[in-house]
Amino acid sequence: MVHFIGAGPGDPELLTIKGKRLIDSADVIIYAGSLVNEKVLADCKEGAQVYNSAYMTLPEVIGVMKEAEARGQSVARVHTGDPSIYGAIREQMDALDELGISYEVIPGVSSFLAAAASMKKEYTLPGVSQTVILSRLEGRTPVPEKEKILSLAKHHATMIIFLSVGKIEVLVQLMSESYEKDTPVAVVYKASWPEETIIYGTLETIADKVKASGITKTALVVVGDFLGDKYELSKLYDQNFETEYRKTGGSIDDSHQ
Repeated sequence: MVHFIGAGPGDPELLTIKGKRLIDSADVIIYAGSLVNEKVLADCKEGAQVYNSAYMTLPEVIGVMKEAEARGQSVARVHTGDPSIYGAIREQMDALDELGISYEVIPGVSSFLAAAASMKKEYTLPGVSQTVILSRLEGRTPVPEKEKILSLAKHHATMIIFLSVGKIEVLVQLMSESYEKDTPVAVVYKASWPEETIIYGTLETIADKVKASGITKTALVVVGDFLGDKYELSKLYDQNFETEYRKTGGSIDDSHQ
């Protein structure tokens, strides 16, 4: 069995209980060493074989899994954040399907969620934005035409841009075609790590601030008015808003206490 495990954003305590159990008990561990905090492997069992996939190709990764399966060993394939977001796991799962090797996916805390926690912000503020767009600039991996930043920015939603801080000037130029120049922006470097850094600015100022910081990778760019202070209170806890559990006026249904 191969277990694809989301290791979380960096803080080893943000690894799920299930993910930790499977890593600690695995016979073979393949982890994305360029991004995953090695501390999540701190309690792996004695004798476990550990591979850093930063130095491996896809055929090499699959080869290790195939050999482990032939020996009846369990494999922990450890990805950063949540493996479903820019995790390149589909190609691995398809290869395992062809080989008849069983696998499962253990979700993890994505860096965009850790970033919100670090900033103490809510992406979906009533009256501000109810949509979160996760995307990236085009690089060596192309982006479909309809999903390019220039098109997505027209929605004026909350946007979290992965893998793009190294091209911050290009990103700002594209975003400014739709957002106002005073739209708040934050760049979160290595969310939840000890060296975490957060830079705040606007579309007009953020590029210069990022360049001055020297940050060129491992950072999210988050854009939107959710970073501001104006929003509407949630209807969920409004005393005049009736729900299945709470009647108008704040009375509580005893059956749900």
